[in-house]
Amino acid sequence: MSLLDHIDAIFAPAHGAVAEQRIPSVALGLINRNGERAVRVVGHAQIEPETISLTRDMWFDLASLTKVIFTTQQILRLVDMGKVGLDDPLVRHIPDLRQYDVSAPERALTIGQVLAHQTHLPAVEPLYTLGQDPETLRAYVLQRSWKAGSPIYSDINYILLGILIERVNGLPLADHILPKGLSFAPPAALSVATERCAWRGRVMRGEVHDENAFALGGAAGHAGLFGTVDGVLDYALDVLEGRVLTSDSVARMMTPIAGNRALGWEVVEQGWHGGPGHSDQTIGHLGFTGTGLWLDFERGIAWTLLTNRVHPSRHTDTGIMALRRETGRLVGLFSA
Repeated sequence: MSLLDHIDAIFAPAHGAVAEQRIPSVALGLINRNGERAVRVVGHAQIEPETISLTRDMWFDLASLTKVIFTTQQILRLVDMGKVGLDDPLVRHIPDLRQYDVSAPERALTIGQVLAHQTHLPAVEPLYTLGQDPETLRAYVLQRSWKAGSPIYSDINYILLGILIERVNGLPLADHILPKGLSFAPPAALSVATERCAWRGRVMRGEVHDENAFALGGAAGHAGLFGTVDGVLDYALDVLEGRVLTSDSVARMMTPIAGNRALGWEVVEQGWHGGPGHSDQTIGHLGFTGTGLWLDFERGIAWTLLTNRVHPSRHTDTGIMALRRETGRLVGLFSA
């Protein structure tokens, strides 16, 4: 039996989480290097203000999966094409970064450091509370003096990378052509609901959950991407098959730089979010809304677990981390 034949056993913990009303809905997708896939969905795409059942073709807010599916891939493709270098300082491509202080530490940051979250920039800042238009908010990010600190996983890193992509490609992020099943502007009627946002005063459906990404216009380097379960699996297969990045770039995504953090992705380690039992050529990433994607290059498989665990509120204990690890454990068990 292949891994795909065990889809129902692997899906059982997620199905149980929905049955226990800990999470409104879940989509699980498995794919192998031959392009064979198995998908299961269960639950409700929305439970308030009305109940809507989840279907396979619905769009999930991928949250920080934007960082790897879009931003990391875009940067590495620019590297592959020779348009940017990982050792390039950001100011080579964003010359107005901290333009009033030539000795500002932000001007010394390299693309590689920012990709791997090896900067002093903070995890997150409530930029949306400034009440500015998207272009003024981008300008603020570029001129802000950020407080010094130890390297930490940072949305600000990827907001800067999103601006860099726009500058180099000469195109807003929202106007970049995306493959089928991925979008910065999904149809609301086919989108999975996220949080009832206190700031916006409504349940988010087809609008990005992340407040800063919304304030930046909906598409940003750290969040804003939506995807169907099949769209995410198609992306994973393209990476496994080497259709979107060179072998050098794929190797960079699997090479730890600090701890288990590589360029964009995290590599497998004991106790990580992808569960035990995977090869040492496995990478993964999570999204705040309850999403995740993992790729095992040695075994030629990938799996995604997409949920709307923040609906209708992020302020509940859904057990999402334990669910991810248990799902990943079962994937590892049946793919060994």
